[in-house]
Amino acid sequence: MQPRITLITLGVDDLERALRFYRDGLGLATPGIMGEEFEEGDGAVVFFDLQGGLKLGLWPRRCLANDANLPLGPPSATELSLAHNVASREEVDEVMAQARQAGATLTKPAYETFWGGYAGYFQDPDGHLWEVAWNPAWEVEE
Repeated sequence: MQPRITLITLGVDDLERALRFYRDGLGLATPGIMGEEFEEGDGAVVFFDLQGGLKLGLWPRRCLANDANLPLGPPSATELSLAHNVASREEVDEVMAQARQAGATLTKPAYETFWGGYAGYFQDPDGHLWEVAWNPAWEVEE
């Protein structure tokens, strides 16, 4: 398999609330909710352009479960995390503050890591876990 991940989709309980968090709170650009004309709203989705052609999608959890032919189970924050790497320690603090202001729950305030970096964790309103990190050994492309 060639690594061609182009879309990360997060299942959400309230699409409007998730849209407001990511668009209005974190400042990610999007044309908004699309696909509402499809039967029973199963097509309603939000897309955000990220770096390098990667997209972030928000889709109702019930639709994701239905599409994958799986029962809708309880959400779990520890199934995966998304990492947002930044260029400085100060930027970690700035992004963590922005996320909190937008309605995120800080699960671990930014701290000095054992590997020489600086990082913290927050959960979005649907419980998805995000790490905000500065790694002095990595160069972050702007």
